[in-house]
Amino acid sequence: MIFETHAHYDDEAFDRDRDELLKTMHAHGIEKIINVGASLEGVKDTADLMERYPFVYGAVGIHPDEVGSLTEEDMKWLRSLCDREKTVAVGEIGLDYYWDKENHDVQKKWFVRQMDLAKETGLPIIVHSRDAAKDTLDVMKAERADNLKGVIHCYSYSKEHAREYMNMGYYLGVGGVVTFKNGKRLKEVVEYAPLDYLLLETDAPYLAPEPYRGKRNCSLYLTYVAQTIAQIKGASYEEVVEVTRRNAERLFGI
Repeated sequence: MIFETHAHYDDEAFDRDRDELLKTMHAHGIEKIINVGASLEGVKDTADLMERYPFVYGAVGIHPDEVGSLTEEDMKWLRSLCDREKTVAVGEIGLDYYWDKENHDVQKKWFVRQMDLAKETGLPIIVHSRDAAKDTLDVMKAERADNLKGVIHCYSYSKEHAREYMNMGYYLGVGGVVTFKNGKRLKEVVEYAPLDYLLLETDAPYLAPEPYRGKRNCSLYLTYVAQTIAQIKGASYEEVVEVTRRNAERLFGI
């Protein structure tokens, strides 16, 4: 059974058929799903989803594109959600210089503040980093994030950066991009990294794998990701599913 470590079923892309889709997951081999908060509203919806579906767990955190209006009162609310039994991570948090929606110093401030939340609660972190390779690693090293556990979501950087993160004890999140013809760099990272450091994720509704590229993504398509990883590593599909599931259970304490 597949452990889906990063999806956004609170997204409006699922408004039409969310319940129907989620109820088919187990029959199609998806055992557990972590729904990941990205905004205050998304965190609220994530909390609702993990209460409604026994196999859905939650990560509470604010995406770097959404941190501009954050307050300490918001942090108190997030802290209270961390105490819920099915809250398994603080995320997604980090830096995003691709969209450049928020000031870089503001992004760093709330990245650090949310890492503090993880330190307070003992939860792992789900790190979003886009076009911010050096700053993300520098901030995490400065904040001794090696004392935390976590995953670099939608990993997109070099083998050298992957080695740095793995040396800190972090997992690498691998999704649909690994199936793309232009996903050469991620394929190289997957070939390089031990299977014990990889997690399966979709980022649904985004980044659907081939042959669904450009369409709405969902956890059912993780089979394509696992198959591609198996091909790259010369492993069986079953081994990839089993080891990544075990990795996820270890990281998130489920």
